[in-house]
Amino acid sequence: MKRVIKVGTRKSLLALKQTEMAVDALKSRFPEFEFETVGISTRGDRNLEKPLGEIGDKGLFVSEIERLIKIGEIDFAVHSGKDLPLELYEGLEISGVLSRDDRRDVLVTKKGRGFENLKTIGTGSKRRALQCSKLVENCDFKLIRGNINTRLEKLYRGEYDGIILAAAGLDRLKLYKDSRFDFRPFTEEEMIPAACQGIIVIEALKNSDVSELIKAVQCEKTRKEFDCERYILKLLGGDCSASIGASAKFNEGIISCSVMYGDKRSYFETDEKSFKATAEKYIRDMI
Repeated sequence: MKRVIKVGTRKSLLALKQTEMAVDALKSRFPEFEFETVGISTRGDRNLEKPLGEIGDKGLFVSEIERLIKIGEIDFAVHSGKDLPLELYEGLEISGVLSRDDRRDVLVTKKGRGFENLKTIGTGSKRRALQCSKLVENCDFKLIRGNINTRLEKLYRGEYDGIILAAAGLDRLKLYKDSRFDFRPFTEEEMIPAACQGIIVIEALKNSDVSELIKAVQCEKTRKEFDCERYILKLLGGDCSASIGASAKFNEGIISCSVMYGDKRSYFETDEKSFKATAEKYIRDMI
């Protein structure tokens, strides 16, 4: 009989799709195991009336799932990288990350509406609102919460003229094919993405046999970017209430970083060994 490994995830269609991607990667390497998905409702999913910064930090989406890993009810969990708090539950680790998908943000409007003269744009992110306000004049930003499909339906019903979503989520759920909408990706020069946006993260007990399995499917290039962006977040004290963006690109030993902190922006390049010292210097100048 195959050993059954239990995988924890939030219940949204996007979270389930991301879990499927992680499980497929593991199945291809370890066909001797069976994987069972366990859907979990988190505090962040249940409270949709307020901005995240008013009801807690990023742990809103993961703390209950982490507790289930710790007590052994699930073996590992799959998260969106940008949802992870800086401090993990004691005894847990990021065992692996999958290859990064599109890290950009996307402005979505109803088909034929265009991207000019938008009066209301829906977003729950201060980072997105601050950067978009410099690109779209005379626009009000209204809170929008809920999963990606719910947000699109609110847009279609006319509650907003536009909404801002992560490109990776649209890609994974094949929502670019939805003919009711037009999609306009922002360049990174226009909008620096959230740290670890587009990265699927797998979390398990430290030094466990399951954690060792997960390490076999890790994308090392993405892991370097993930660790760099998390370090920048740490330097800035990042949480859900802050207007922070961070994007690190690793190429042949060189790390190129774009950072936003409120109205301030910074860009730097460095080699891998000098990354922390260089990041500290540039971040010190920003804060």
